[in-house]
Amino acid sequence: MTKKELDILKQNAEKLTNDNKLFLNKLKNKKPKNLDSLVHQLDYDFFKKFDCLDCANCCKTLGPKILNKDIERLSSFLKIKEIDFMDKYLKIDEDNDYVFKSMPCPFLDSDNYCLVYQHRPKACREYPHTSQRRFYQVLDQTLLNTETCPAVFEIVEKLKQKLKF
Repeated sequence: MTKKELDILKQNAEKLTNDNKLFLNKLKNKKPKNLDSLVHQLDYDFFKKFDCLDCANCCKTLGPKILNKDIERLSSFLKIKEIDFMDKYLKIDEDNDYVFKSMPCPFLDSDNYCLVYQHRPKACREYPHTSQRRFYQVLDQTLLNTETCPAVFEIVEKLKQKLKF
């Protein structure tokens, strides 16, 4: 996606923030039994036609939470000591979590490929969280992700249509 397309995505998501917040709060309270299957089908349909390598906006703008297991796995893969990995790549954020010192991700290549893909952090593996079970547990994050990820934006919009919001 071009910078212009991503800017339009963010603008559209911002315009719909209040509606989406109401909708997602309603889902959180009601927890429809078919929510996971609906979201998983929308996720499947979207990713049949969309390649994340054409976008990588998440890798360019979001700082994933880095867990101790991620530090172990990445430092081992890079063949450096954990403390050296932490010194070179990580900082502690306002929530007292490890995150990358700078964005875009230091492991994002110029062609949007991840240089550590098989060893990437758990947060990256799970993003955009539209294929996980108990989707209602990530609805607050989903609202934020509508501004970053075209998949999340489209899935939320189609979900509103399907559930007649």
